[in-house]
Amino acid sequence: MHVHILGICGTFMGGIAALAREMGHTVEGSDQNVYPPMSTQLEQLGIALRSGYAPAHISTGVDSVVVGNALSRGNAAVEHVLNTGMSYTSGAQWLSEHVLPGRETFAVAGTHGKTTTTSLLAFLLDAAGRDPGFLVGGVPENFGVSARLGSGREFVVEADEYDTAFFDKRSKFVHYRPTVAVLNNLEYDHADIFPDLTAIQRQFHHLVRIVPGRGRLIVNGEDAALAEVLAMGCWTPVERFGIEHADGSPEVAPVHAAAYDWSARLLSADGSRFEVRRAGSLLGVVAWPLLGRHNVMNALAALAAAAAAGCDATALLPAFASFASAKRRLEVVGVARGVTVYDDFAHHPTAIRTTLEGLRAKVGKARVIAALEPRSNSMRLGAHADALAPSLDPADATVFLHRPNLPWDAASVVSAVRGEAGTVPDVDAMIAKLVADVRDGDHVVFMSNGGFEDAPRRFLTALNR
Repeated sequence: MHVHILGICGTFMGGIAALAREMGHTVEGSDQNVYPPMSTQLEQLGIALRSGYAPAHISTGVDSVVVGNALSRGNAAVEHVLNTGMSYTSGAQWLSEHVLPGRETFAVAGTHGKTTTTSLLAFLLDAAGRDPGFLVGGVPENFGVSARLGSGREFVVEADEYDTAFFDKRSKFVHYRPTVAVLNNLEYDHADIFPDLTAIQRQFHHLVRIVPGRGRLIVNGEDAALAEVLAMGCWTPVERFGIEHADGSPEVAPVHAAAYDWSARLLSADGSRFEVRRAGSLLGVVAWPLLGRHNVMNALAALAAAAAAGCDATALLPAFASFASAKRRLEVVGVARGVTVYDDFAHHPTAIRTTLEGLRAKVGKARVIAALEPRSNSMRLGAHADALAPSLDPADATVFLHRPNLPWDAASVVSAVRGEAGTVPDVDAMIAKLVADVRDGDHVVFMSNGGFEDAPRRFLTALNR
């Protein structure tokens, strides 16, 4: 089969491309924005990339066009596909029809932590000798690719609640029909397609409806919004996870009367060491390189899902020490002039806060500087504007990239930030300001869900000069 993928450099669509290539199909694709790490992965796989959505970029003889959800009516390539009567489908539907049949699907859903938890679950299953297939919305360091078929029974997929395509407005995750679903957390996001939290909860309940009774739901026991989803109806065994104090009391008031099935007790404030308990019984201690309370929750979710696959949870605990998260998850780009530079995908106030809190717990009183691009649709629409300033409290200083097309005034957010804060109009100005302001021992975190014009690496290069 000859496949053309529209939007191929998106993390999900790039994974579809990798799987199709591994299956022996001829794969090509086009995208408007081409940037690492996905562009690098595609080039290494020998997949032809074309910049822009010109109809001529779709080769003659293509059997099917896989359309990413970033494309809509009016796009030149989309109009060409419709006008010529070409066969087309969505990425989620293609995965459902060509990869998932005959597999046990493990779907990881939630507002935050999907990429890390999906990567970790695939890593744990691999450590248990299962050779799982996976599709991750990023590039897991342990595997070096965002997707692979695997020879095992299990397939792990990052399950996004965003809509599927311009012709299919269901959430992508309803296509996957998982045996095990992880519900990591749930907050309001994607303001461009969901009017409120209730609308997202309805989509999550659609996912809950299709998990079979023989399967498992692994659910954040601290999350009230998820408890409301389950209250709409649940037909599958549920296992809940959460974090406890040293005395066994929950850190956050649980939203369900039953005790956590899986719990952790922090042994270090930065989350790099913690005890794991199952039904109250100590399984052992995890020591690993990731930081933050949020990542401890991700770890519990992944471990519970691996156990649902029949793996020995206790035997898997030592494997955590060698787990490396996906690229752009507080990824250390390098150190220059005593300044540590990070690249991070955080694009929601909760993710920004938890990431910065984890780093703060690790570095103590060292200066933390956040360089932020409000790029996600929700950010650009201003849906998170009120929560943005408080989310930056763990940082000592913040530099906002306030592009001219940002439709809301960042001045009110900047004025509400606890530490130093300012705006710059472009990436060149951001780099110049940071180079002038940083000093030995600082930690600079670049935060964006886009390419950020390669700002972290350009900043590192400027420091080296």
